[in-house]
Amino acid sequence: MDNLLSIITFMPMVAALILGFFLRGDDPAAQANAKWLALIATTATFLVSLFVLFGFEPSNTDFQFVEERDWLIGLKYKMGVDGISVLFVMLTTFLMPITIAACWNVETRVKEYMIAFLMLETLMLGVFMALDLVLFYLFFEGGLIPMFLIIGIWGGKDRIYAAFKFFLYTFLGSVLMLVAMIAMFVNAGSTDIPTLLAHTFASETFPVMGFQIVGGVQTLLFLAFFASFAVKMPMWPVHTWLPDAHVQAPTAGSVVLAAILLKMGGYGFLRFSLPMFPVASDIWAPLVLWLSAIAIVYTSLVALAQKDMKKLIAYSSVAHMGYVTAGIFAANQQGIDGAIFQMLSHGFISGALFLCVGVIYDRMHTRDIDAYGGLVNRMPAYALIFMLFTMANVGLPGTSGFIGEFLTLLGIFQANTWVALFATSGVILSAAYALWLYRRVVLGDLIKESLKSISDMTGRERAIFAPLVVMTILLGIYPALVTDIIGPSVTALITDYNAALPVDQVAAVASN
Repeated sequence: MDNLLSIITFMPMVAALILGFFLRGDDPAAQANAKWLALIATTATFLVSLFVLFGFEPSNTDFQFVEERDWLIGLKYKMGVDGISVLFVMLTTFLMPITIAACWNVETRVKEYMIAFLMLETLMLGVFMALDLVLFYLFFEGGLIPMFLIIGIWGGKDRIYAAFKFFLYTFLGSVLMLVAMIAMFVNAGSTDIPTLLAHTFASETFPVMGFQIVGGVQTLLFLAFFASFAVKMPMWPVHTWLPDAHVQAPTAGSVVLAAILLKMGGYGFLRFSLPMFPVASDIWAPLVLWLSAIAIVYTSLVALAQKDMKKLIAYSSVAHMGYVTAGIFAANQQGIDGAIFQMLSHGFISGALFLCVGVIYDRMHTRDIDAYGGLVNRMPAYALIFMLFTMANVGLPGTSGFIGEFLTLLGIFQANTWVALFATSGVILSAAYALWLYRRVVLGDLIKESLKSISDMTGRERAIFAPLVVMTILLGIYPALVTDIIGPSVTALITDYNAALPVDQVAAVASN
């Protein structure tokens, strides 16, 4: 089918425009119509995206379903997917109907709320499909606007502070990336991403103001992109915007933020940093590995001290993204396979955990851990669902969380055994904070009077969790569903990466 990727990308935007121009009024009927249109649009987008998944050929490591046409003067509109990006597209289209269904209790500015999420889906999908630097940047930065509005309008009491902190951190990080993109265009004469992947940027050391820039132009470009993607992940120590954003965001906003938006940083490392700046990536890999190890241990310890459920899960997300960055910069098959798998798995698990918080927040209007206890006595179905995703977050064998952590640790061990040792301690710490949270909220006697009338999950809430449960268990039992698709593209990436390194650096990597 021609223009299939464009259809998938812009279907949510078309629905948003229909909502904006044709839906009038704020009465209950209009609100219901807005929710149903958003749900139908996101579901239709997912169903159409299945054509891409089923038509994708994993053995072909080139970009597939490529669309190209003239756009602006000297620029082209170009879209495509490969084994690294296609599953992120599927993750986005899969989670968005679930997210919309989780918004069903929203009563304030419902039409605008749905428009924000529909526009956000289009912009997120564009990031994973864009094959032009300018197009990528527009999608990448454009996603900040609807999320800024979601947090700033429908968030908690400190929503303005959190929204501006989120926007400024992520936007300022991307300014350097824009400068680097301009430099890449001047150097290579093209903004076409496949062309840039085949271009060799200079890596010879040169002096600047008395300092020797090891890795040359590649190092400067690498650091500029790193500033943007590290904030987006977010990596320690530029992670502080994330807990505030999660705590203040509405439940659906937290789901999208954790499950999809954070993955743009990891995708950026895989699309730009490793393949375009391999020499610089190799030079800076030890630092990234240690920053990742610090993130895993430090944020896990911080999670143990939290009293707000959302903030605890937010710090957990930072720790799990530490495994991702370490796996990527281990630059081997197991590490990168594990990093991609971990990002996909984290999308299901973290999204489900924030939804679990949303279920009881809708009933009690508090996220304070001390306000709960003994919920298993009144909410057995909720206790079961929460337990499953708590165990998956810990990395219990049989869940997708185990596969992602195991593969990344295997890859990290091959690159640096000391980093692997520190990172492995994060598995123990994650069990500590996750089980502590579950024990305080769900288990024990039902003592608090305010909880004695709390009701269990509704049919709608159970339906929301059902697909997340299926994917978490299915990928834990049969990970080949992911690894068979990403494997050939990852192998090609690593082969090109090693081929671009000087002989002495390849020998050093092999000796590790």
